[in-house]
Amino acid sequence: MWARTAALPMIALYAAGLALAVCQAVFDPCLTTSVPELVEDADIEAATAFELSTQSLAGLAGGLLGPLVVDAGGPAGVVAGCAGAYLSAALLIVSARFPRAAAGDGPAGEAAPRTRTLRHILAGLPFVRSVLLCFTAANVFTTAVYVVMPLYTRGTLHATGSTAALLEAALGAGTLVGSFTGGRVPGRPITVGSGCLAAMAAALALPGLCPGHVVAVGSLLVVGWCVGVIGVRFVALFQRQVPAEDKPGFFAVMQALLGATFPVASLLFGALGDHLTARTLCLVQGAGLLPVTVALWRLRGPADDAVPPQPDRPARRVTSAGDAS
Repeated sequence: MWARTAALPMIALYAAGLALAVCQAVFDPCLTTSVPELVEDADIEAATAFELSTQSLAGLAGGLLGPLVVDAGGPAGVVAGCAGAYLSAALLIVSARFPRAAAGDGPAGEAAPRTRTLRHILAGLPFVRSVLLCFTAANVFTTAVYVVMPLYTRGTLHATGSTAALLEAALGAGTLVGSFTGGRVPGRPITVGSGCLAAMAAALALPGLCPGHVVAVGSLLVVGWCVGVIGVRFVALFQRQVPAEDKPGFFAVMQALLGATFPVASLLFGALGDHLTARTLCLVQGAGLLPVTVALWRLRGPADDAVPPQPDRPARRVTSAGDAS
């Protein structure tokens, strides 16, 4: 309401953005951690694909509808639309009923799992730690696309905001398809991940070598598909290899590491954009992914396909109000 009646001070916008970021930093790891408790082991890839596809679908819808909302209602319309979306999401979450283990389902007298520090969690998972570091490094170059796309649209394609929206929609559409098809791609996770990173490196560099609208759209479709496939395959791998008691801490750290690359990439490529052309930035993105691809490929071995033995879990009983026990 405030945004519709008066211009918001910049400090209010910063505060709102910070509050939303904090909420997302809490919500996303909790959502990922809950997947194994809601589905059977064989369905983890499908559940992960569904979880990641909702984010891609939201990004795709935002990329397509964002310019229309700005044209129709201006900044006030954007704020009102975002507020309505968050309120609707909150109401849906409150009304949902999820299965959970009833008290007494676990072994009698079993002590609550001891909380371990991040250093202890990662020290016991050297393979997972190495993979996470590889994708953190890769994220610096892949998330830079959100800086490079507008620069490329303006400086190379000499186009307007509608073209930028089309490029973002192509990225979102590719990610959505990759999320749904990632579980069906044959090969072990490291092999698939290395191949996807190599394909992303080529796709990100191609618009710098062969500028054009069609090339840019096609390249971002490929990049998005690779991002979706990598997300499904490796989040599912982490779900199986990280012990249950360590998952909340691990996925929170994973979200923090990957999220931290966005401001780093924005600052780095924003500074480079003052001195380099957008076509050169595309080449920098592609070249930056090559050493990460080699580092990930060198991790291949039995560990990337191994699933540690899981303790037998008692059948879950639904204890939410209104559901049968």
